[in-house]
Amino acid sequence: MAKDDVLKQFWAGIFFLLGVALITGVIFFIGFQKGLAEPKVRVSVLFDKVSGLNEGAPVRLSGVTVGSVEKIEFLDEEVMNRGLELQLSIYQKFAKQVARCTRISILTEGVLGAKYVEIGRVAGAPTLDMSRPILGEPLLDVYDLAEVLQDTAASFNDTTRGINLMTGQLQIISRKSKRLLDRIEQRVIDGNLFKVF
Repeated sequence: MAKDDVLKQFWAGIFFLLGVALITGVIFFIGFQKGLAEPKVRVSVLFDKVSGLNEGAPVRLSGVTVGSVEKIEFLDEEVMNRGLELQLSIYQKFAKQVARCTRISILTEGVLGAKYVEIGRVAGAPTLDMSRPILGEPLLDVYDLAEVLQDTAASFNDTTRGINLMTGQLQIISRKSKRLLDRIEQRVIDGNLFKVF
C-alpha cells in the first residue's frame, strides 16, 4: 500500500511539473509573439498634452505596430511649449523605417477609441533624429474642434440669414416687376401704350 501511494505521488508530481512547464511555455510563446523579447530602441518625444494617452499604448507606422509607449513624464522646464516627455520603445527591426519619418502625433482609434502614437511622413520635411528628443505634433483637442465647429455653425447661420434677406428682396422685386409688366401688357391690349395724354 505504501508503494501505491508513492507511485501516485510520483505521477501527481510529474503531471504538476508538466502543467507548470506547459504554462511557462505558453507565456514565453505569447511573449515572443508580442515582441517582449525583441531588442528595442528608445525614442524621446515631447508633447504639450497627451489627452488620455496611457503607458503601454501602441506606436504605429503606416498602421503597423512598431512599438509602445514606455513612459510618460512631466518635464521640469518646458521645451518649445511642450511640458510632457514620452519615452517610446521601438522594435529594433523597425528603427530604419522610423528614422526615415518626419512627424510623430497622437491619434484616436475610431470616434471614441483609445489613443495611440502615429509616426508618419510629410513630403519635404526633415527626417527624425532619434538620438535627441523629438518635438511631437500639437494635439488637436476635442474642445478645439468643438470651438471650430461652433464658429463654422455661426458662420453658416449668418450666411443663411443673408440668403433669406436676399430671397425676400428678390420676391419684392419680382412682384413689382410683374405688376409693371401687367400694366404694360394692359396698355398694349388697350392700344394706348405710347399715349401720354
